[in-house]
Amino acid sequence: MSTYIIGPSSISPLEVAQLVASGTKISLSEQATENIERCRRYLDVTINALEAPVYGINTGFGALCDVKINDDQLSDLQRNLIMSHACGTGDAVSPEIVKTMLFLKVQALSYGYSGVQLATVQRLIDFYNNDILPVVYEQGSLGASGDLAPLAHLCLPLLGMGEVWVNGIRQEASSVLESMGWEAIVPASKEGLALLNGTQFMAAFGVQLLSKSAALFDWAVAIMALSLEAYDGRVEPFHPNLHQIRPHPGQIKVAELVRQWLDGSEIASKHKVQVQDPYSFRCTPQVLGASRDVWTHVNDVFTREINSVTDNPNVFPDDDLILSGGNFHGQPLAMALDYLCLSIHEVGSISERRTYQLISGKRGLPHFLAANAGLHSGLMIPQYTAASLVSQNKQLCTPASADTIDSSAGQEDHVSMGANAATKAWRVLKNFENILAIELLNASQGLEFRRPLKTSPALEKLMTAYRKVVPFIAEDRILSKDIQQSAWFIKSYRLDEA
Repeated sequence: MSTYIIGPSSISPLEVAQLVASGTKISLSEQATENIERCRRYLDVTINALEAPVYGINTGFGALCDVKINDDQLSDLQRNLIMSHACGTGDAVSPEIVKTMLFLKVQALSYGYSGVQLATVQRLIDFYNNDILPVVYEQGSLGASGDLAPLAHLCLPLLGMGEVWVNGIRQEASSVLESMGWEAIVPASKEGLALLNGTQFMAAFGVQLLSKSAALFDWAVAIMALSLEAYDGRVEPFHPNLHQIRPHPGQIKVAELVRQWLDGSEIASKHKVQVQDPYSFRCTPQVLGASRDVWTHVNDVFTREINSVTDNPNVFPDDDLILSGGNFHGQPLAMALDYLCLSIHEVGSISERRTYQLISGKRGLPHFLAANAGLHSGLMIPQYTAASLVSQNKQLCTPASADTIDSSAGQEDHVSMGANAATKAWRVLKNFENILAIELLNASQGLEFRRPLKTSPALEKLMTAYRKVVPFIAEDRILSKDIQQSAWFIKSYRLDEA
């Protein structure tokens, strides 16, 4: 298996997500190794000559920044920091998020401005390469002094504390280290702060949200095209001339994709009685396009972030400087995550409206797409489920970044709440997956009532694959399994094969 070398080149969020999913190993480049070692040597020399307090190196933390720590207690200071900050609660985050956090922490430390030991970074790499994934909890970060609580749980196992997942089994980190023949890391001065300050919790969620939403946005276009065919909709709203005179990039792209999906369709080319279609069909390029443009902006923000140094203080050996600042503050990510959350919701919202139109008994379709409506309820209630999910997503779209609560006795008096923005966006994404699955279920059912006419070759191929997973609904059955199977199909089927 190939190995990805970290440093000095930058990496994109989608590339990180692909590396994590592929199981590719990672290692440090020679340049990154040199950067880390040079910074640590400089810090060791500087600490020996220090008389004045330097935040996080020989002082307490947060509101305790004025408390000077004796030289012989600097390692204990860092160890205590990691233990005391491990205050996470709620559900454990998924393995893919934890593994992404490990990658991003190594990436941030590789630049050599954090003062960590090379052995510490190498142990993080060992965890990543061996799929030893620390147990990290969803709740506890204010997204200001970095993701303190989540990163404390991520790094506890370095010290032989906390818990880890190995092959899906939750175990004590101490026993896993012993089984691997690894000694626990003894933290050097400043090191605990370098590990805990940072935005890797927020950033890991952002990386995975960007990856998964990109795929789902493509699915939203394909499913919409299928719904348009089932609804016997018009193709004129997707004509390129319309979108050249309002040239938002996402809008142009969505219209182009719809045209590609409908190319060669018998249904699309036949005469239409209706003059116009509802907005949920006609305005798809404008709505989905806007969300795609938001995705592009958020991707730019996260690309910068994951190629940045976000701990504090930062050490600049070449300039003989140790500077305390605020690069750990999550505001750029918090606002971007709130924006991405809204964009995902909107694509789900318009999807549910198309589902509603399909079951409304219009355009020659039976009520609720039931072959024998009355005796059978057909697809009446999946729309209820979609409406429930959309409603919850609306509530979750309240921006987390608008809130702030004082912490650390007022020393940290403005926080980003970016971690909350990340976890609620994750819930919106999961709801969105099921909203699309429900539209796919309805669109495929509706299309059968257009037979013997055929849709495009691309959509027919998609339908053939889907029907192997979810058969036509001839009479009432338990539909939760159909929704689950539809969601599985969306996750597993490659659209480029259609």
